[in-house]
Amino acid sequence: MENKNKIENYFQGIWTGVYTVLVGMGITWKHLWGHKVTMQYPDKFDPIKSGFIPEFARNRLYVDMDKCIGCAICAKECPVNCIDIDTIKASKEDAEAVFPSGKRIPLWVTKFDIDFAKCMFCNLCTENCPEDCIWMTKEFEYSDYDRMNLLYHFSKMTPEQIEAKRLIAEEEKAKKAAAPKPAPAAAAPKTENPKTE
Repeated sequence: MENKNKIENYFQGIWTGVYTVLVGMGITWKHLWGHKVTMQYPDKFDPIKSGFIPEFARNRLYVDMDKCIGCAICAKECPVNCIDIDTIKASKEDAEAVFPSGKRIPLWVTKFDIDFAKCMFCNLCTENCPEDCIWMTKEFEYSDYDRMNLLYHFSKMTPEQIEAKRLIAEEEKAKKAAAPKPAPAAAAPKTENPKTE
């Protein structure tokens, strides 16, 4: 009786092994002759046009410097400090201190850098921008071998322009410091109102 059970278990093991191989080969043959799903990326497959990247995806940031007022709210809100902004106060006498929309420029943004090696794509900077000048784009491919290539410079000002604006701001500050301060107004003599009884 024991020998009979051993023989049955032996043949049962062989059948289980053959059956599992056949099931695996069936899946292989099905995919071998079926429709191919390999996407030839990046030669033929475009993830954006194909809809693989949704509209609300968080990818590379973009800053419209023609709208940026240099308030630095985005830099303050950033949890990883990947946004670096430097500004110079715009002079009221500077004729160039006007946005294309006609609004006065309060601050010249001399430096607006975003380090994408640190960015965690949390979207806090875009949600808090009062001018809506920073937003997430659909660009997601920007891997690089050098970390310094992930530091993006958005400011459009040249070193010459920055120096010129700095000189204007320093001159205006010096004028304010040299201007005579108005004398405090003399206090009017106090008159006592007679008590009415």
